[in-house]
Amino acid sequence: MSAPIRRALISVSDKTGLAEFGQFLAKNGVEILSTGGSAKALRDAGVDVVEVSEHTGFPEIMDGRVKTLQPTIHGGLLAVRDNPQHIQAMKDHNIAAIDLLVVNLYPFEATVAKGADFDTCIENIDIGGPALIRAGAKNHAFVTVVVDPSDYVRVMDEMTGGAGTTSAAFRRTLAHRAYARTAAYDSAISRWFAEQEGETFPQTFTLSGALKQTMRYGENPHQDAAFYVNGEDRPGVANAVQLQGKELSYNNLNDTDAAFELVSEFDDLACAIIKHANPCGVSLGGSLKEAYLKALSCDSESAFGGIVALNRTLDGATAEEIVKIFTEVVIAPDIDDDAKAILATKKNIRVLSAGAMAPAHEGGLMIKSLAGGFLLQGRDNKVLDDMKVVTKRQPSAREMADLRFAFTIAKHVKSNAIVYAKNAMTVGVGAGQMSRVNASRIAAFKAEAAAAQAGDSESWAKGSVVSSDAFFPFADGLLAAAEAGATAVIQPGGSIRDEDVIKAADDAGLAMVFTGMRHFRH
Repeated sequence: MSAPIRRALISVSDKTGLAEFGQFLAKNGVEILSTGGSAKALRDAGVDVVEVSEHTGFPEIMDGRVKTLQPTIHGGLLAVRDNPQHIQAMKDHNIAAIDLLVVNLYPFEATVAKGADFDTCIENIDIGGPALIRAGAKNHAFVTVVVDPSDYVRVMDEMTGGAGTTSAAFRRTLAHRAYARTAAYDSAISRWFAEQEGETFPQTFTLSGALKQTMRYGENPHQDAAFYVNGEDRPGVANAVQLQGKELSYNNLNDTDAAFELVSEFDDLACAIIKHANPCGVSLGGSLKEAYLKALSCDSESAFGGIVALNRTLDGATAEEIVKIFTEVVIAPDIDDDAKAILATKKNIRVLSAGAMAPAHEGGLMIKSLAGGFLLQGRDNKVLDDMKVVTKRQPSAREMADLRFAFTIAKHVKSNAIVYAKNAMTVGVGAGQMSRVNASRIAAFKAEAAAAQAGDSESWAKGSVVSSDAFFPFADGLLAAAEAGATAVIQPGGSIRDEDVIKAADDAGLAMVFTGMRHFRH
């Protein structure tokens, strides 16, 4: 066990809990060294403080840029207390041991988030703080390092139970947290500099995240999992408020993110129902209830146990319909009181309020891990703004609207993706197939099943439009759609057999447009 804490250095930007912590230390006979705002806050709380400049005999200089970068301070942190040479050096140079270091850093991330100018951001890059933290954490065998006010209570408990000391295991835990904080801080600075230079993919890319949730398991029970947030303020599952229900699972989070990102594509009122990250049904509507029921009708079988996402405040009428079948998660920008009361009757439904809609066409980066590395790419945020009719027949106004709708949905379906749509709702979705023609056939089968469920004798694919996330490499996928009853097609184009596909469309009397834009999603 280490010796009792006799001297502390406190320099914090976040003053949360500082007064109470300082009072506790003073009551326990700990001498407190401090500077600037921290010293003032402690004195205002009735705590005696020794200025760092008084302790070191060296004044703060360069507008406070240099105050703790000094041998008296770092020697006090780094000295190995059972090393005779270190002890002699402390005596020779009048260096006093520092047993407790309490530092949190200049608010660089918050300064950037506020949109501060370049010079202000630079001034909020802490130099002395990280140096102190790294020094104290390296010497955690003897020094207790605190970088988060949430740890004050634990330090006080440790000191109370340990006659003024902290345990070696606790100091090691705090050292780990300390290095994680300086790593995340430097990562944020590095990414900001890259942005200033317009460099999306810098020579070294660093990641950092804060643990939000440790999960019971990942995709499967034998896989460990955890959820980290990176500070991005994009509305969605990471920043949503959970109003009720069990803890979100790994699969819940993945599927809910997919659902909310999909409905965020639409300015018109929309509902999406997701299962295993693919849409079972998506629809626009004059009301949320109408949009939900239309989306549900596309594939009510698959929707069981799915995720429902809406892009308007969830109301009571819609909630009454949602609770009629088992639903894992409901997410919307807000939930009104009537809806809350109705959803509360189903305690296991996880209900999330996102606060706002995600900006569908905003930039950002997506990360996918590989063995030995990771892939980094920009978010698929392009807007469909350039379509070229390549067939003899022009699409009607209704077909054109549905083509745009279907192509937007296909962007959120796993490849190979085929989407049939009619009257601003999906009627069949073929997802994640190894061949495009099979995706087309599966989507047609779904459209037949939806019609049968509704009591209709004719497949809902009749008179629909069809979207493909990538070009048709052969005419067979397009012909399968024509056989199902589709009348118009939207696809990127770009195949060496485009002319064959166009001819097949003309022969079948289809209208077809090329977008020149692919939407693979793996």
